[in-house]
Amino acid sequence: MAAPIGDMFSLCADPAKTSHSVEVRFIDNTKGKGLFTKRAFKKGDTIFIERPLVSAQFLWNALYKYRACEYCLSALETAEENARRLSGLPALSLLHPELCKVRPDRHQACPQCQVMYCSTECRQAAWEQYHKALCLGPSHNEPEHPINKLQVAWRTMHYPPETSSIMLMAKMVATVKQAQDKKHWQRLFSNFCSRTANEEEEIVHKLLGEKFQGQLALLHNLFTTAFHDDRLSQWFTPEGFRSLFSLVGTNGQGIGTSSLSQWVHACDALELSSQQREQLDAFIDQLYKDIDKETGDFLNCEGSGLFLLQSSCNHSCVPNAEASFPDNNFLLHLNALSDISPGEEICISYLDCCQRDRSRHSRHKILRENYLFICSCQKCMSQADDADMTSEDEEEVDGEGETEGDDLEDEMTDV
Repeated sequence: MAAPIGDMFSLCADPAKTSHSVEVRFIDNTKGKGLFTKRAFKKGDTIFIERPLVSAQFLWNALYKYRACEYCLSALETAEENARRLSGLPALSLLHPELCKVRPDRHQACPQCQVMYCSTECRQAAWEQYHKALCLGPSHNEPEHPINKLQVAWRTMHYPPETSSIMLMAKMVATVKQAQDKKHWQRLFSNFCSRTANEEEEIVHKLLGEKFQGQLALLHNLFTTAFHDDRLSQWFTPEGFRSLFSLVGTNGQGIGTSSLSQWVHACDALELSSQQREQLDAFIDQLYKDIDKETGDFLNCEGSGLFLLQSSCNHSCVPNAEASFPDNNFLLHLNALSDISPGEEICISYLDCCQRDRSRHSRHKILRENYLFICSCQKCMSQADDADMTSEDEEEVDGEGETEGDDLEDEMTDV
């Protein structure tokens, strides 16, 4: 773990902790709130580091043996173990294995249900915040346990590539259940946008339309059976569950951790002779070719989390900041992509790099269905006169594209 344990647990998701550099302001009734700088930042500067209120590994990711700390999502495999599994080469030996920062001797299992943590500190933090309410104890392998049934149902509806987890909702409920000051946690979670529709623009979240009512009803019933609490009754009504579902789908920030990636970055920083550098680079290049052949694009332990400050950032198709997870855990680093002046709004992109390169119409379609708004950033305004057709349509005009599929599996993988 790159960040010291003490630092990780002191990085609370409390805007007051970073009030010297950023502040949340109300903008207007359309955009709501936004995050603004209180001082200048240069390109590449870290604006803030934030710990999530809750986070959870994706269920398929965990099922496919991407081993991560149940609390902080730190990768538990050593870089060499990770490289061997991803490449399918069990005898592979990494150069400079001492650069791996994973410490298996510090790993701890929950004594009741055996879920794994990267440290005693993480195990204790999870137990004190939510795990007491979620621990399956000796029932962790029983298919009929309500939590196991819920997880199976979620996996059958939400295939890779994953973008959210029902367990993020479970941890929200469990956190409030265990908290001495329940109203404090409820206030924190109430900061996240949880609307299921944008009435002004007549937009409904893509997974809350009539098409998916059967799937939502099943999840609602299983979720209620597993976690119902009279003190949180507002989250267990059909509409309350829809709002909770929308909150997680709209605000969940993807988290990726990798011991192998950390090892590669550490190798890049080594001072070597030109011959040694050439040999090491060739070794890493071949390793990634082997991994691509065996595993494809799924390299990381993956999950999502709810971050108070980060969730206050509005979207732009030309962002001036981006989030990353360089510490191989759930600590989010928000870094400046360009110089930012005092008082300027900090904007991130809700789209990945490939999506940002698509047509204005395609970008708007993704943002409407997943985030319930129509973007009016500088790039979108400059393309306002472009033809209203999707990027697939544009490619098809050129004879290269395929029309977008609309089956259940495609929809359910894109919360």
